This record gives sequence, structure tokens and C-alpha cells, in this order.
Amino acid sequence: MRRLPVYFLVDVSESMVGEPILNVEKGIRDIITELKTDPSALETVHISIVVFAGKAKTIVPLQDIVTFYPPKFPIGGGTSLSNGLYHLIDELQRNIVPNTSTTKGDWKPLVFLLTDGCPTDDTSSAIENWSNTWKSRCNLICISFGGHTDQLLLSKLTDNLLQFDNADSGSYKRFFEWVSASIRISSERVDADKEFNIDMRGNEELSIVDLRKLSKQSIDDNYVVLTGKCQTTQRPYLIKYHKVFINSEIEYLDFQTKQYQLVGGFQIDESYFELSDKYKEKVSINTEELIGAPSCPCCGNQYAFAVCSCGGLHCIGNNRVNTCPWCKIEAEYGFGGGDGFNVTRSLG
Repeated sequence: MRRLPVYFLVDVSESMVGEPILNVEKGIRDIITELKTDPSALETVHISIVVFAGKAKTIVPLQDIVTFYPPKFPIGGGTSLSNGLYHLIDELQRNIVPNTSTTKGDWKPLVFLLTDGCPTDDTSSAIENWSNTWKSRCNLICISFGGHTDQLLLSKLTDNLLQFDNADSGSYKRFFEWVSASIRISSERVDADKEFNIDMRGNEELSIVDLRKLSKQSIDDNYVVLTGKCQTTQRPYLIKYHKVFINSEIEYLDFQTKQYQLVGGFQIDESYFELSDKYKEKVSINTEELIGAPSCPCCGNQYAFAVCSCGGLHCIGNNRVNTCPWCKIEAEYGFGGGDGFNVTRSLG
């Protein structure tokens, strides 16, 4: 039986932490549940999931949907699209059965690239490699989550560039229903030996990006994410902020300043560091630009925003002396002055 390989290449950088990645997890579960009711999909569809942040890895190897078990998605530091593409290319080269003079191989793979940010690396070589090897041999659908991705860059990968305005969990549900329907229809069309096409019906949050109107965007600054470590449990966590604009409090001056409002603190595991690029240049932000600070999501300590002299962010409780979980130095902590201080942010 000829297979229809379906790959999900998913951005799991820090900006996806919290509700976005939980919605993706649920969406994948719903897709599998739906496809298991379709005889054509059961016969042909095989699914794999590749994730990328600063690094990339396969969290579900290519397998039929009967044996597929929806995974828990990790979170990593950075957005290395080039690592994601190279990893996907390697997976395709190793797993796709080609046509030969005597036998027919797999159907043309269907790839869904899901991303909500801008790459933090140089993607030119990876995009050139993709264009020379698999661009014409795959049906790649690139979905831009929100309006802060570098759509001009993504358009170099495929003409099938869509924007998803992910407003709430209901929007995600309808989006993944559309993905499920696209896979199901694709499985029916390959059986009938018909060409692939995108059907946009039934999804108001999804729109086709007009490639003719794209221009170069600056780096995505929609989120600020900080990496901390719990002093009590030694477990890592992320503090996530999203961009807001604050009206001026000065009378007669009508302008806004950009700041970042707290979304929350999120407990993560050590896989975050496995998927993070350790060699990227460090970028800092002043705490005056940040609004709010959470308690520790791991142990409940009142403050999750203590910074050691080594630069490590961690939590503290009511003890007079605390130990930095990064460098193990013991010290007394006080509150910073009114001018704020710089703290290292992740690459997002």
C-alpha cells in the first residue's frame, strides 16, 4: 500500500509556552481521533512530528495513524528554522520511498510548518538546500500564527503561505479541524490520482497571504521570555511577557510607549536545554520595560525574579540567605532600585 506521509514541523520556541502549545497538543489529538474514523486515511496516512527551537528533533517518527500516540510537546530556546529544515530534509531522505522503474513509491509528502515567530539564525543556506531538494517534491503548507512572523522569508519555502489569527481556544479548534479535513481530503485525492489543492472553506481565522504584498520585516519583538531555575526543586521555568502599548500619563502629550505585560510563569523540564542553542549571542532587556512578576511556578516561592551576580534568574522565599541554583553561590538579596536592571532574555 502506497503511503501518504504527513509531517508536522512545529515551532516550540519560548513564545509558544503556555496556552499556544497546549492548544497544539490538543489539536494533534483531535486530528488523530478524526482520521481514525476515515477508511481512506487509515489505509494511506502516516504521520511524523518534528519540533524545532534552537535545535530540532523528531518526537514522533513516521508511523500509521492506528499506532500513533499524540505526544507532549517540549519547549526550547531560540527559533532556528534552519535546524528545523535540515532535520526535516534528513527525515524525508531516510523515510520516503521513491518511485522506481518497477514500483511506485510513496505519495508526495504533505508538510505543515507551524510557527509564531521570526528565525533567530541565518536561514539562507537551509532554504537553498530545501529549494534544491524537496520543495518540488513536497506539498508544504506554512501557517503563520499571528501577524509577527517573517512572512517574506517563509514565502521562499512555499507558495502555500497562510496566516492564522489565533485568538482563543475556539479558533485553534476550528483551525485543527481544517488541518484534519485537509489531510483527509488529500488521502482521498491521492487515491483518485488528483492534484493537491488548498480548500479554505470553513475557517474564518485562516487566510491566504498575498505574496505580492510582502516586504522585509524587522525582528519579532512580540514576546519577551526569561529563563529561570527554581531554588527549591532545581527545575527550570519560563516567565513569559507579551507586548502592550501604554498611553502617556503626561498631560497634552498623546503618545504610547512599548512595554511587556506578564502572561505567567511556566514550569518546564530539562528537554528545554536539549532543544536550545547554547552558542547564540545573549540579548538583555531592562526590567523597567516589564510589567509584573510571578511567584515560582515550581515551588510557590513568592518571588521568581531574583537575579544572581552570575546573571542567573531564580526564585527566592523568605529566607535571609538564598542559594543560586545556577552557580551555587549563597548570598543575601534585596530589592533593586527604581531605575531597573538588565536581565538576559531568551531569543524567542
